[in-house]
Amino acid sequence: ESLSEGEIEALKEQVEEKKKLIATLRNKPWRMKRRLLLLKEAQEFVEKFEGALGKGRGRKLYAFKVMMTKKLIKFRRDFENFKTACIPWERKIKEVESHFGSSVASYFIFLRWMYGLNLVLFGLQFGLVVLPEILMGLPYGSIPRKTVPREEQATAMDLSVLLDFGGYFQYSFLFYGYYNSERLIGLLKFRLPLSYLLVGVGIFGYSLMVVIKTMARNANVGGDGAEEGEFVFSWKMFTSWDYLIGNPETADNKFASITTSFKESIVDEQENQKDENIHLRRFLRVLANLIIICCLGGSGYLIYYVVKRGQMFAQMNKDDLTWFEKNEVEFVMSLLGLVCPPLFETIAELEDYHPRIALKWQLGRIFALFLGNLYTFLFALIDDVNEKLEKEKLIKNETHWALQEYYANYSAHFNTTNVPPPVVDPADVVRGPCWETAVGIEFVKLTVSDVQVAYLMILIGDFLRAVLVRFLNYCWCWDLEAGFPSYAEFDISDNVLGLVFNQGMIWMGAFYAPGLVGVNILRLLSSMYYQSWAVMACNIPHERVFKASRSNNFYMGLLLLVLFLSLLPVVYTIMTLSPSFDCGPFSGQEKMYDVVIETISQDLPAFISNIFTYATNPGLIMPAVLLMVLAIYYLNSVSKGYQQANRDLKKKMEMAREEEKNRRNNKDSTNQVMKDLEDLLPNKSLIPPATEEEPPPPDVVIVKGSKSPKPKQGAMERGVNLQKEVSLAAPNPRGPVTHAPRARGRPPGNSRGPQPGPGRGRGRGGPPR
Repeated sequence: ESLSEGEIEALKEQVEEKKKLIATLRNKPWRMKRRLLLLKEAQEFVEKFEGALGKGRGRKLYAFKVMMTKKLIKFRRDFENFKTACIPWERKIKEVESHFGSSVASYFIFLRWMYGLNLVLFGLQFGLVVLPEILMGLPYGSIPRKTVPREEQATAMDLSVLLDFGGYFQYSFLFYGYYNSERLIGLLKFRLPLSYLLVGVGIFGYSLMVVIKTMARNANVGGDGAEEGEFVFSWKMFTSWDYLIGNPETADNKFASITTSFKESIVDEQENQKDENIHLRRFLRVLANLIIICCLGGSGYLIYYVVKRGQMFAQMNKDDLTWFEKNEVEFVMSLLGLVCPPLFETIAELEDYHPRIALKWQLGRIFALFLGNLYTFLFALIDDVNEKLEKEKLIKNETHWALQEYYANYSAHFNTTNVPPPVVDPADVVRGPCWETAVGIEFVKLTVSDVQVAYLMILIGDFLRAVLVRFLNYCWCWDLEAGFPSYAEFDISDNVLGLVFNQGMIWMGAFYAPGLVGVNILRLLSSMYYQSWAVMACNIPHERVFKASRSNNFYMGLLLLVLFLSLLPVVYTIMTLSPSFDCGPFSGQEKMYDVVIETISQDLPAFISNIFTYATNPGLIMPAVLLMVLAIYYLNSVSKGYQQANRDLKKKMEMAREEEKNRRNNKDSTNQVMKDLEDLLPNKSLIPPATEEEPPPPDVVIVKGSKSPKPKQGAMERGVNLQKEVSLAAPNPRGPVTHAPRARGRPPGNSRGPQPGPGRGRGRGGPPR
């Protein structure tokens, strides 16, 4: 109440200044101790005087606003902390990040991203396909496709059968054959076949949208504005450190890694200029690629051979087969995935590439291995599907012939045309092999076996190795921790590629096994806990700790390619192969996509059917495709134009920076030339003393920072920088010339310095001693 208006205004200004200081304190070039001291003083000042401003009711209202503002800020901060706490496994990933760096943590972040993607896919599959069939469809055991055959019921609950996803698993909602082909089910008249097809295609559409959106966001976040090879040492000096490291051992490794990277950058130029036998190097690289191509071809042939053997074993009695013969395909594919990458790395030693180039080649070869094995597996499955389709035709023809015989015999025996359908128990009905369910079982078994092999390798290769190194190091001949075998490091590239190709199998197999997405969610959930435990308990930080790039879309690019390659078999199935006649939601159709045509013709108005008919006309599709190609070409051209404009602008900025740098260097060199000229004088005492200069005439301008006169227009119009040229000499001891030239003689106006005498001029000896 005792403050005057002026004091209140001054206090308000001080409060605003303190607030501005708090907001901009982190940008001040001060020591941390001074920052903390000033921050504490400013906060105390604001806390003390902010609520005391105003008068009467105004003061109370102002204090209330200040209080509500603080509470709002605190609520927002707490809400942000709550959102961060709700992120799954955030604390666990931060713990891994603090011990192993952001490169290892990037794998677990990618794993969490895959888990979120599969949760959405599972919601689509379970909510629009599985749940409607369970709630509104026919119950289990009511029709043959939902009933275990009579000859299999005795062993349907055996553990060995269930582990192979046979028995009750085979005739459950996990697989394609369980779902009924009725167009409308339940009270809601739900169109299950249409929903099954649209969800199967929508999974790919949603995944494509999410992957491309993530790649675009990463591209926008990343980028430092510098081209590769530009300011290498500056970027290494100021951006190499990973500030998320909180473990001393990891920090030491990171320090050594940065030191090594500097040494590598220095040696890179020497490696580029070294003289080597280029013909021998090319021969070794060609030889290494030939060996790797032979390995890839051999792995593909081995998988094809094993799948053919599996088809032969499928026709035999399962009791006569061993466990290895039953799981031969999955075992061989997992074994190839474990053996071939280290073999490729050993063969790559012949090439002698730079480590960065060698890593790209290694990833590309592993990608080719996984992709070749997967597609070889698919080609072998297509042969099996064709055989099953031929078998289904035979069974279908036999069933039709048996029904015709039944109707004919019944009509002849009872002399009636009203023939009731035959009463047969669903378990005794003759049924086809249902190739879609067989393909889904193969994908599920492949996924489960891959998980088992990966977990077993972690248990043996990481955990048991760490136990042996830890407890046998005290009584061994050499240091097991520093030498062989030492503790294992976490292989980031191999694990990420494994995740990518496992997701590719999920995309392909989800159409034939709707429950496969749920199996994959369990796999990702267990992998997060199991692998994070293995990393923290069994692995050590990398000898060279790399900082993960936020703009690196390499793995996303691989995932996008795998998504596209996974879409091809499903589209081929929908558009080309005939569905099974007695199982699945498309039984009775000639092709799977006929469900869409049937829905359009029967359930939609006639004008909508006409629109779809016109839209699918090739005469309309071709111009639309051509228009899209032209639009893509136009947008690509515009994008290239923008990129060229950015490059030109960058060059102009570089030129401006170079000109500014040259100007500063020329100024520094000019000053240095002046000093050198002064040092070269025989006697510095001969330099005339500085005197007060006469005022220049009106047509001469004195440049600030220079003692030499500068004309107003003449020299500048001729493009001559007289300032630099004149500054090379010593200051003129005389004033400006204001009279006509005189006869030669004693120079006038130079009476201030000593007159030349014998032995005092140039070439006449040195000065008197």
